[in-house]
Amino acid sequence: MGVRKRNKAEVLKASKKDVAFAKLNNCPTSPRKMRLVADIIRGVDVDKALNILKFNPKEASSRLEKLLLSALANWESKNDGARMEDNNLFVKEITVDSGRMLKRIQPAPQGRAHRIRKRSNHVTLVLGSKKEENQTA
Repeated sequence: MGVRKRNKAEVLKASKKDVAFAKLNNCPTSPRKMRLVADIIRGVDVDKALNILKFNPKEASSRLEKLLLSALANWESKNDGARMEDNNLFVKEITVDSGRMLKRIQPAPQGRAHRIRKRSNHVTLVLGSKKEENQTA
């Protein structure tokens, strides 16, 4: 590995130190329903986002709450000894993509059949630190 490549890899690794992410694949919820909840917590502080998800009546909110807790645990394992309160963590990115679709047939009148599409989605949640944002700006 060349010197330039090694330096680039070290810089990239250092920049990823304050960023943690978690992924949820093949979640059996429609992407549209999941995006409604994801849009609420995008760009919000972690504590506030957890409260929003805890008291939101939609089913997707419980799945996103679990995902957010997983991302927090990933951030803690990356940054030993660092406190979450000092770093002002927030939801930097959250994307909801369409997953695989299960196709089923439901009987309809007069010998016809309607196709039912059971949708699923993939969610990627990235946490960022506001302390890091202030240093780069």
